[in-house]
Amino acid sequence: MDLGIAGKVAFVAASTSGLGRASALALAAEGVQVCVTGRREQALADVVAQIREAGGTAVSTQLDVEDAASIEQAISLCERELGPIDILVLNGPGPKPGSPSTITSEDVAQASARLIEPHVSMVNRVLPGMRERGWGRIVAIGSTAVITPSEQLVLSTIGRQGLAGYLKALSLEVGRDGVTVNMVHPGRILTPRIDQLDEDAATREGVEPADIRKRFEENIPVKRLGDPAELGAAVAFLASKKAGYITGTAIRLDGGVTPVQ
Repeated sequence: MDLGIAGKVAFVAASTSGLGRASALALAAEGVQVCVTGRREQALADVVAQIREAGGTAVSTQLDVEDAASIEQAISLCERELGPIDILVLNGPGPKPGSPSTITSEDVAQASARLIEPHVSMVNRVLPGMRERGWGRIVAIGSTAVITPSEQLVLSTIGRQGLAGYLKALSLEVGRDGVTVNMVHPGRILTPRIDQLDEDAATREGVEPADIRKRFEENIPVKRLGDPAELGAAVAFLASKKAGYITGTAIRLDGGVTPVQ
């Protein structure tokens, strides 16, 4: 299927590893010109090289999503190198694990600083151009913790639910301008973040990380964890011309484990 976005420009936040990287690769495979962002220079170079070796177009820039000046510099570089941004993929590091009874107000502030404030800043920076051109796609990488809160990931729920509410309201405002706004909610996808969460859980319970992994796999209807490329494909579809009538919603990528709300 031709998604109709070849030649478009995408800015993918935090795209040197995990789900952000998978999104950048999926968009590049559709002919999108991708701006790869992150804090590690070698990781940036590696992703750009992978895209270019496959025949795609990519540039890179360092980005700290918790630094407003860094956001401005990264987006400005992308525009200089590739042109106006048509597709914005919102992504970033998650907050630390923690249960409701152990988190502090400082933890909540950090969750907001990571999961809400930077994304609002990025949207504010690129949205005027999208509306003026009459076309744009904003896709945020969320979490199934938005739908079903996790006891040990309450900060993720707090931050991502706030982001989800903002994006839903935004979709109501900008749909008339040809801009769609959606989220993808991954469950357990094979990324370094999940590896770390499994190790943390194993330490708390006094078992091996493999035991934690097996327990989760047994509870997932498809009996496995997700592949990052599967999430990348969903991001690319929501960013496409084919998905022009989909806005203000979210797609769950969790192997069927999250209850339907």
